[in-house]
Amino acid sequence: MKVLKFGGTSVGSPDRMREVAEIITRDEDQKIVVLSAISGTTNALENYARDLLKGDKDEAQAGLKKLQEDYREFLDTLYKEQEILEKAQQYIDERFDFLSALSNQVVTETEEKLVLAQGELMSTHLFSWLLEEDGISAKLLPALNYMRIDKMYEPDDYYIASMVQKELALTGDYPIYITQGYICRDAFGKVDNLKRGGSDYTATLLGQAVKAEEIQIWTDIDGMHNNDPRVVDNTYPIKKLSYGEAAELAYFGAKILHPSCVLPAQKGGVPIMLKNTMDPDARGTIISSNDSNTDITAVAAKDGITAIKIKSGRMLMAYGFLKKVFEVFEHYETPIDMITTSEVAVSLTIDDCSHLDNILHDLREFGEVEVDEDQTIICIVGHFGSDQSGYATRIFSSLANIPVRMISYGGSRFNVSILVKSPYKKEALQLLNQGLFDL
Repeated sequence: MKVLKFGGTSVGSPDRMREVAEIITRDEDQKIVVLSAISGTTNALENYARDLLKGDKDEAQAGLKKLQEDYREFLDTLYKEQEILEKAQQYIDERFDFLSALSNQVVTETEEKLVLAQGELMSTHLFSWLLEEDGISAKLLPALNYMRIDKMYEPDDYYIASMVQKELALTGDYPIYITQGYICRDAFGKVDNLKRGGSDYTATLLGQAVKAEEIQIWTDIDGMHNNDPRVVDNTYPIKKLSYGEAAELAYFGAKILHPSCVLPAQKGGVPIMLKNTMDPDARGTIISSNDSNTDITAVAAKDGITAIKIKSGRMLMAYGFLKKVFEVFEHYETPIDMITTSEVAVSLTIDDCSHLDNILHDLREFGEVEVDEDQTIICIVGHFGSDQSGYATRIFSSLANIPVRMISYGGSRFNVSILVKSPYKKEALQLLNQGLFDL
């Protein structure tokens, strides 16, 4: 069995949805197809929920009405058979009636999660009816029946594996199963989600659970590139990556892949293929336990970074100081990206500033605190063993004219991270492309 995931742009128009139907029927392999919401839907639903939370009912209803009109146009173009069209219209109207009724209630975070779940529920039903119209045998596999996170908001691997096998057994044997990405239930059974980009996560969790032969992530680009093609010219798709390399690139800015999704595939030993719905025959990128066999593989960048420096003479020859510093970030549930230390100072970076004022207040108890906002982490990924030489010269020669705020190496053999001011990001990525790759 294979698991194939298609993002919002891949099902973003009736023609795109038909192309997905063609892709999944190119071979006779049994497969689970994971779909995101139709592009633009999640943003519109987020706006609707936000307006309701603010108490702006009129604005909320206006946005919802516009989205419903878009869906009606979508359906009119998608289906040819009147019976299928009427069934789809009835279902969509029911979903929007449900959403509209929420405006008459007190909306909490629970209702907000219900709102956001509607996008994936609609896309999967519409797609299943398209397959039905084309005479393709397929069955819906409701994600809310098997996908669950625990009390720590982490996927419940054992529950997912046991329940998806149960669902497959109850559903019966079909060549194609359709399921929702992104949505899940929490430890108490309430509707929740795997955060933005969570459809990738759904796919790899499913791949691990069913011991899939392969997980395919279909997007609108032909694999993971050696640099950001939105910023840099002359990039190229990477043929293969190790799980470790892919995880670093995804976390540090490669938008093609959800940062958390590599681990389930790695744990299950299931390769991930990154494919292009616009060019299904393109090679793409394969992610597996096999190394890329290159010293420098790719570059990625993560924006929205804040650097914090804590300087204190109390660090000198002291123990327990760093523990106290890290406890501040633990208390405010704020992850740290990079860290460097000296005898009397520690510098670190965060990308979540929702508790920044409180964090800075608590850190000032330990010493002098400096803050630099509008920073970017540039991540150079490859194989940097302790016995290798030369790669540092190539990296920093390329960046000779770029002011560097921090450097981090050694935490992973796959990653050298460099912090620069965000206005230097584009130039830095272009210089690294010229200096590191044979173009």
